[in-house]
Order: sequence, then C-alpha cells, then structure tokens
Amino acid sequence: MNRGSFGSRLGILAAAAGSAIGLGNIWKFPFITGQNGGAAFILVYLCCIALIGLPVMVSEFVLGRRTQANAVGAFKAIAPEKPWYMAGYLGVGTAFVILSYYAMIVGWVFSYIYSAATGELMTVMPDQLGAYFGGVASGTTSSLLWTLLVLLVTGGIVIAGVKDGVEKYSKILMPALLVLLVVLMIRSVTLDGAYKGLEFLFKPDFSSLTTAGVLEALGHAFFSLSLGMGIILTYGSYIGKKEDIMKLAVQVTIADTAIALMAGIVIFPAVFAYGLEPNAGPGLIFITLPAVFKEMPFGQLFATLFFVLIAIAALTSTISLLEVVVAFATEEFKMSRKKATVISVGALYVLATLSILSFGPLSEFKVVAGKTFFDLFDFLTSNVTLALGGLLVCIFVGWVWGTENAVKEITSNGLFSFKYKAAYDLIIKIVAPAAITVIFLNSTGLLSKLVPANQMGTVMFTGFGAIVFVGMIVLNRRNRMKKADF
Repeated sequence: MNRGSFGSRLGILAAAAGSAIGLGNIWKFPFITGQNGGAAFILVYLCCIALIGLPVMVSEFVLGRRTQANAVGAFKAIAPEKPWYMAGYLGVGTAFVILSYYAMIVGWVFSYIYSAATGELMTVMPDQLGAYFGGVASGTTSSLLWTLLVLLVTGGIVIAGVKDGVEKYSKILMPALLVLLVVLMIRSVTLDGAYKGLEFLFKPDFSSLTTAGVLEALGHAFFSLSLGMGIILTYGSYIGKKEDIMKLAVQVTIADTAIALMAGIVIFPAVFAYGLEPNAGPGLIFITLPAVFKEMPFGQLFATLFFVLIAIAALTSTISLLEVVVAFATEEFKMSRKKATVISVGALYVLATLSILSFGPLSEFKVVAGKTFFDLFDFLTSNVTLALGGLLVCIFVGWVWGTENAVKEITSNGLFSFKYKAAYDLIIKIVAPAAITVIFLNSTGLLSKLVPANQMGTVMFTGFGAIVFVGMIVLNRRNRMKKADF
C-alpha cells in the first residue's frame, strides 16, 4: 500500500505545527495565563516546553519515522511479540474521542463567524453575551449542523491524501493564520491603554505564581504539543530520512509557543484597554472579547477576523486528529483512504451527538460521577488517556526500544549531529515519566488527596528532585556496566 508522504520541508513544518496549534493556543493558553498571573506563568511554561515537551515530541517523531507505520503499527513493528500495540490503540482512541467533542466546539466558532459577519453578534448587549453563548451551546439543531460542517470540511481535506490534502491545506491555513494574527495584533496594541496588557503578559510577577500555576504550566506544556494521542507519531511516519528530526521538532515547538504568545498579544491589550478582567476563564473568547469588539472601531470586521483566526487554528488540529484515525484504519484494516475517512467521519458524528446533547436535552443526564457525556469525554481524554499515552511512549522509547536506537534515528544514522544524548537519555527514561506522572496525579485530583495543599510545593519539588537524582545515579551505573561488558 502506498502510504503517501510529505512533499516538502515547508509542508512537514506546516502540518506538524498545525497539529500542535489549535484552540489550546488561541483559547486555553490566554485564559490560563490570565488566571495565573501573566509573565511569570509564561516563563515556567517555556521551561516545561523545553525540558519535557520537546524531548517527548522528538521521541514520537522518530518512532513514527523509524517504523513508517500508524500509531498502532509502530509499536507492533518494534515489539511484535509484546502487547505494546495497546499503547497505539490508546492513542488512536484518544484522538477519536477528542475529535468528536472538539468538532462541536469548532462548530460554535463557525457559528460565531456567521453571527459576527452578519452583524448579529454586535447587536447583543454586553450583559447578555453570556446568555447568548449559552444559547449557541445549547442549540441542538444548530450545533448538529455546524458540527457536521466541521467534520465534512475536515474529512474532505483528509480524504485527498497526505500530500494533496493534509500538506496542501496546512500550507494554506498556516500562513493565513499568521496574517490574521499580525493584523489583529496591530489593532490590539494600538488601542489606548494597551500597554497594560503587554506589561501583564511580559513583566513577570512571581508573587502571583502558585504551585497550582506551576502544575498547570507543566500540564499545558505537554498537551499543547499534541503529545500522547498519536498525531506526532503518525506525521513522523510521513517524514523522509533526509529530514533533521531534531531541527523540525524545535521549529514546531517554537511555532506553537510563538502562536500562543501572539494570541496573548491579541487578547490582553484589548482586554485591559477596555477595563475587563484578564482571568475571565473559558468565557474569555466567547463572552469577554465580543464585548471588546462591540466597543472597538470597526468591531464587526475585527470580530469576524478573530473568529476566522480561531477556526483556522482549530481546523489544523481537526485535520491531524482525523489523520491519526484514518491512517490506522487504512493500514490495520486494509481500507481505502476514502472508505476509511467516510466511516470515521460518520462514527465521529454519532459520538459528537452525545456531546452536543449534553448541552441540550441531556444536560441533566449524568453518565457517571455527576458528569454528562461531554464532561466524561473531556475528563477521560484530558486528564487520563493523554497522560497515560505520553507516559507509555516514554517508557517504550526509553526502556523497550532504547534511547540508543532512538538517537540513531534522530541523527539519521549519523547524517545529522546530536549533542544532547546524555540529557535525552535522562529525560526520556526518568524526568519525563516523572513529570507526566505528576501531571496525571494533579489533573485527576489524586495529588491533592495525597499531599496537603500547604505542603504541595515542597513535597512536589523535593520528590521530583530526588527522582531525578536517583535516576542519574542509576543511568550512570548502567552505562558503566554496559561499557565494562563491551
């Protein structure tokens, strides 16, 4: 079977960066930055990205390229006699469930594009914007239609193939995203009082940074790069041996972080210029910012451009999520790409319906632990399966396949230099698994039950430091024994 591959380095970068850039950058990053004090949070986040996110991304890239297989096939190829392929099934399942409810949220964005472009959004009074958003979310018929449109657009791109679909449209969408960001940044920073927003974003205030904020930075650094759900692994399988994986991973990481910061520059100066609160939470995009656009000259135009921007960022993610599922189906079940895409989109729409109904007729129906279908899907993927998937990748690459083999793939068997072998070995085998375990314990609420709130920071940093120290000793001793045997 001809799997297809990326046709150019720009295409690889556009697709891989697009997979990482999504609502997490444009929506979540600004509001968690606002909730955790601004610049101090960003500095911690950048450290977490460099120390944890980047090495794990490299590991997923090389695992995919080495095997030239989908998220399940990659594990089968390296460990055919062992059940590690279950980690691949976990990644595919996670991507599938996330896309089902993510498509619904993108549908809300499409709805806002329409209402902004027609001027309807500008007629809503600021104190009614919360109710307006509630109406959009709970409007079952409209949500079903908008979600279907999102899935059809995504499916139409993916069905065209890796080069003519995923790569081609990523190369169109990513430049469009950047152009819109620049236009909106210029508008935002030229507002009266905008400097307060820039100060909030770039002047660190460590007194406002809590242990909870550090944990949130760690968690977002991991999830922002689309790790643990098979996307990077799948895209890695479409990359040729002559591409520098380390350089590509660094570029994707920089692009992902830059887009998040640019989104902050769009949002916070405008929020401060109009005297609104930067810690408005998830409602920042759908409730707070429409109030800003209403007061802004040419507000309708900029509101429309802003929601188009969000839609583009989101579509680059829906494409990558669907590609994980389609690549798995075509290779493991020997389906044509067309058939796999059609079946996947149909199944996704059925599952998405449960999330849509969670905001309407089934809003009072609780599946388990007081959670609606949407709450359950979001909790399981965001707090359990993503972290578990990332942890399994680290253990597999570090201890089963071996970082020695991973480094050979990183360097393309010596074609490229890689000066961080010892650091990579330590991070993938010890540091990243420990960090991801902390993310898992925190996101599931287990950490707060195990450690008193007033001791959280001390216990966390002491424990993490001890794990890293012991890990360094173990790895050093192990390496000495290997040299002695040799």
